[in-house]
Amino acid sequence: MKILTTEQIRRADAYTITHEPVPSLDLMERAAFGLARYFEKQPWSYGNIRIFAGYGNNGGDGMALARLLSDKGRFVNLYLITPEKSWSPDAKANLNRLPEEENLEIRYPHTVSDFPDIDEGDLVIDAIFGTGLSCEPTGLIAELIDHINSSKAPVVSIDIPSGLFGEDNRLNTRKHVIKAFQTLTFEFPKLAFFLPENQAYVGEWKVIPINLHPDFTRDLPTQWNFISIEDARSWLKVRGKFSHKGKLGHSLMIAGSTGMAGAAVLAATACIRSGSGLTSVVIPGNANVIVQTALPEAMTIPDRNPDRWTEVPDLAPFTSIGIGPGIGTHSSTWAAMEKVLNSTRLPLVLDADALNLMNLNPGALLRLPKNCILTPHPGEFKRLFGDDTDDFTRILRLKDLSIFYRIVIVLKGAHTAVAGPDGSVWLNTTGNPGMATGGAGDVLTGLITGLLSQGYDPVIAARLGVYLHGLAGDLASEEMGQEALKAGDIVDYIGKAFLKIHNNLS
Repeated sequence: MKILTTEQIRRADAYTITHEPVPSLDLMERAAFGLARYFEKQPWSYGNIRIFAGYGNNGGDGMALARLLSDKGRFVNLYLITPEKSWSPDAKANLNRLPEEENLEIRYPHTVSDFPDIDEGDLVIDAIFGTGLSCEPTGLIAELIDHINSSKAPVVSIDIPSGLFGEDNRLNTRKHVIKAFQTLTFEFPKLAFFLPENQAYVGEWKVIPINLHPDFTRDLPTQWNFISIEDARSWLKVRGKFSHKGKLGHSLMIAGSTGMAGAAVLAATACIRSGSGLTSVVIPGNANVIVQTALPEAMTIPDRNPDRWTEVPDLAPFTSIGIGPGIGTHSSTWAAMEKVLNSTRLPLVLDADALNLMNLNPGALLRLPKNCILTPHPGEFKRLFGDDTDDFTRILRLKDLSIFYRIVIVLKGAHTAVAGPDGSVWLNTTGNPGMATGGAGDVLTGLITGLLSQGYDPVIAARLGVYLHGLAGDLASEEMGQEALKAGDIVDYIGKAFLKIHNNLS
């Protein structure tokens, strides 16, 4: 699914208005109906509904919502910010539509003393500024935002938290930005929602469909996307009736060292769970009994060195290779990895200590085969590619690095980003904080390696792998909670994640 810039969304609005056709005021009414339906379905209990509306189109959405909620019998306190210049035409039209009803109270705060007391049991709806904001709030509106943030009431922002910009907030001090627990955004999420530095303001985001014209949005090019269950389902290969293990790939996992045999077990198990026809594991000699006992479905290739990987087997039988979980950073291990980089063009995943070895050996990045997949967490990314001042700069650089090195980079995080050499970036929407546990990355490496072995394109394998990985973690956390989640639980739920995608269950 696409992530459009605020400018592209404005163009999509304009195209819909012209080509549907639909008056802009009716498109705003459509958005307000979507919001009202959402609020009507929520099980929340609260005291007062307090809607703060600005003088632009976001404020018009808030006014229309206030009218619709009051029509449903909800008592609404509506606070209208006096315009600095004039109301937008649609905001003015919605102002004139506001009924005189006992359950709709309208106030115009002109000074700080006019701000209402907000109880923690109230529901605050923020419709002050939308995506048209181009500078930080000042004056009375900045003080109003601070007043709302100082309350303990839950805040729901319409389209975007007031004071936040849709994409680039590098020049935004964020001194006066609404801190929402939930953001209801229209049709497309904003890129800013996926960046860690904005999480305290956005909270949980949900998309409210408003049926923008599909011809425009379908053909509109964008480098930014987020992975939906529909995307994942479209990428899944369907097994034929006469499929057999010889046609479903042979994965090679190179993992483990003394004290880290578990990393090999987790990665190889995930590889098997991904559907790989055959899975072999290169491991230190002393880990052979551990891996064969824990995972009888895998074949092992024990190294003559008892403690670490030092030897490269014949690579001819394999269709994909994953390297890194728990292998350590000894020079002899680097020598073996260097030999693989120099001798194969098989689809390749590099993770964990494979990335650390590259960091210790300058020039390694330039020797990576085309479409090689790297899966760093933020610390590994920083060590490999340098530091960034903020998350927006980092995601821009992530895109450029994938293009420059002609590789796929999977930057792990709450919204794992998959950047391809074509310049596209796909942000994941599955996963939860319970997955912040040792071994979870090893599971992801195994999943992607197994998908590669079955003939998935590297970019698709990376996108599908991170979605499956996060979905398995979500399903596991529903069963046992986030605190108790361990990497092995993610492996155990990979099968259910596949089923959910196949059945397109939202």
